[in-house]
Amino acid sequence: MLMAVRRASLFWAICLFCILALAGRAQEKPYFVTYSQDLEEPGNLELETKSALLRPDGGNRGGAMAMELEYGTRAWWTTELYLDGQTTAQDSTVFTGWRLENRIRPLMREMAVNPVIYVEYENTSGADKTVLEVVGHDGQADLAGPNSELRMQHQHEAELKLILSSNLKSWNVSENFIAEKNLGHEPWEFGYAVGAARPLRSAASGRNCTFCAEKLMAGVEAYGGLGDTSSLTLRDTSHYIAPLVGWQLPKGVRLSFSPGFGLTASSLTRIYRVGFALEFEQVGGWLHHLQGGGA
Repeated sequence: MLMAVRRASLFWAICLFCILALAGRAQEKPYFVTYSQDLEEPGNLELETKSALLRPDGGNRGGAMAMELEYGTRAWWTTELYLDGQTTAQDSTVFTGWRLENRIRPLMREMAVNPVIYVEYENTSGADKTVLEVVGHDGQADLAGPNSELRMQHQHEAELKLILSSNLKSWNVSENFIAEKNLGHEPWEFGYAVGAARPLRSAASGRNCTFCAEKLMAGVEAYGGLGDTSSLTLRDTSHYIAPLVGWQLPKGVRLSFSPGFGLTASSLTRIYRVGFALEFEQVGGWLHHLQGGGA
């Protein structure tokens, strides 16, 4: 167990060092599961990590991390690559797979409700514990087995989301409707995520400060499963409520934190999330310049 804890500590420390050593401008909203209408600026690259600390009933404590590379391909199109891994006490540390996501905003003008279409392909194993969404009858029992068994479960899945998001004065309110299918013979599974967040003070003070109220965002998100095509129901499904806070740090780094609480017997009792985000401006133009200079 001590060796697993040391490996986990080293892993988190390296990731934190890499992020804090960089400079850039991060997005503001501190959601972990819910998506809003915001897309990456064209040519910009955002590096973000989302960590989850959890302990399923009958299982060991574990920590999972999703590292995201998000690129603004067009003003209306953002593409993103996830790399997932986890470590479990008294077990092992494993790479659990990757995901490729695309978000498309069909209407660029600001509306009362802004729709975004989300399409994702997942190539992960059953050992994945990032809990980036909850669908169908997902539950804590799916996370309790040993890594040697869970990693043998190969998951090739397609995921679709309809994202509806609104800016109401200082508030952002977003609703996500999720449909996910194993590309084998499994039925479609459904889920949801809903979030609301706002800065503690909407008007910027104009001061260069770290602890100003406008540097802090607070909110809450709720998410869970809605069964599948065989049984569209709330019975035997997992649901969570999670307050959250985001803090804009110096040098463009954002820190986010969220304690999540399970609402049903199938849910994890608690899930703690920590996030870091950092944006690099006009990476596309910089790469194009390098290619031109080397020609």
